[in-house]
Amino acid sequence: MKKTCVELFAGVGGFRCGLNKVSFDNEEVVENGNWKFLWANQWEPSTKTQDAYDCYGKRFGFDNVSNVDIFEVDKHDIPDHTLLVGGFPCQDYSVAQTLSNSKGIEGKKGVLWWAIEETLEIKQPPFVLLENVDRLLLSPAKQRGRDFGMILRSFYDNGYDVQWRVINAGEYGLPQKRRRTYIFAYHKSTNYYKQMQKINERDICFEKGIFAKQFPIKDFYEKIVKDDLSEYKDLVEVSNNFKCEFYNTGVMINGGIYSVKTKVDYNLIFPLRNIREKIEVDNKYFLNDAQIEKFIYLKGSKRIPRVKPNGVPYTYSEGSMPFPDNLDAPARTMLTSESGISRTTHVIEDFKTKKPRLLTPIECERINGFPDDWTNTGMTDKKRYFMMGNALVVGVIEKIGKEIESIIDEEE
Repeated sequence: MKKTCVELFAGVGGFRCGLNKVSFDNEEVVENGNWKFLWANQWEPSTKTQDAYDCYGKRFGFDNVSNVDIFEVDKHDIPDHTLLVGGFPCQDYSVAQTLSNSKGIEGKKGVLWWAIEETLEIKQPPFVLLENVDRLLLSPAKQRGRDFGMILRSFYDNGYDVQWRVINAGEYGLPQKRRRTYIFAYHKSTNYYKQMQKINERDICFEKGIFAKQFPIKDFYEKIVKDDLSEYKDLVEVSNNFKCEFYNTGVMINGGIYSVKTKVDYNLIFPLRNIREKIEVDNKYFLNDAQIEKFIYLKGSKRIPRVKPNGVPYTYSEGSMPFPDNLDAPARTMLTSESGISRTTHVIEDFKTKKPRLLTPIECERINGFPDDWTNTGMTDKKRYFMMGNALVVGVIEKIGKEIESIIDEEE
């Protein structure tokens, strides 16, 4: 089976960088892996500038990357491919029956999952790898687990079984404490599907599944839940009635859900100090006295009297954070607001001067595992921070990619 890939919601190319172990030197991109990327889509709504698309195109070429709303793309025109990948937003996935056709199902407009679902239905790729925020498993708050249940039922309706894991990259020797849900689906036409059907759910989660080999967990679980999505008539019934407390590790086989709360079994730590630039850093990244004072307040513990909208008083409290950041631990989760003066922004001790400063864009790229200057394509520093706040950790994809390649090598 050929190793061909299509990338949806491509961003600045995190999946491609991970799967193909991309290096970048002197403006030359080298793809060191075995995947041929046939087509990608990246479109940012409500903005004139398309910085992520420009970055992707400048690094990989513009020939096979689309910059239109994914809902405007005829999915029949997407090339046939072995692996579909994408990092899509966590949204409200509720659906309703259409009035004009009692058999039809209508999702909320703009919910990007339905673009993936349509691609699954039309193209039927053998394998799918998706990334989302960890809270996907528990959303929405009023009907826990419904949204992830909708996704799993969509896979089931299209002939797939699914494995998932919430992975904190920093717990597996990577530079950032970034928790994300990774979803691997495999079609019933594959040998891997048939092989997994013969293995019990526990062994898939703890030993023989795609995540267990690269991201080991301790051989016990703290909580367990089982359910069955095949018992629901359709997506509408799932949307209206399904609830489930999904845990960080799980598998769906023939619509049956097995999910357990597991613990990491890994020891290596990637310290933040290892990503610091050792050259002289531009003065604009260093903090002045007023900024230092502001950061000390923002990152300090506090108890603030407040009043609820109904007039009831309460005390808002938050604990202290290290200032500057601990250089012996992985970076905290990077947000799109990284460059701003906020509680969540990283402040580190400069390698040369020992003075406190912000991360540079290159350091942010290193925290996510991108090559240095990957996003230095003409966008502002603020945009470069934003891109890295939205990006995935490339090293996680590289590890998962190794397992997917092994799986595909076993396919006829």
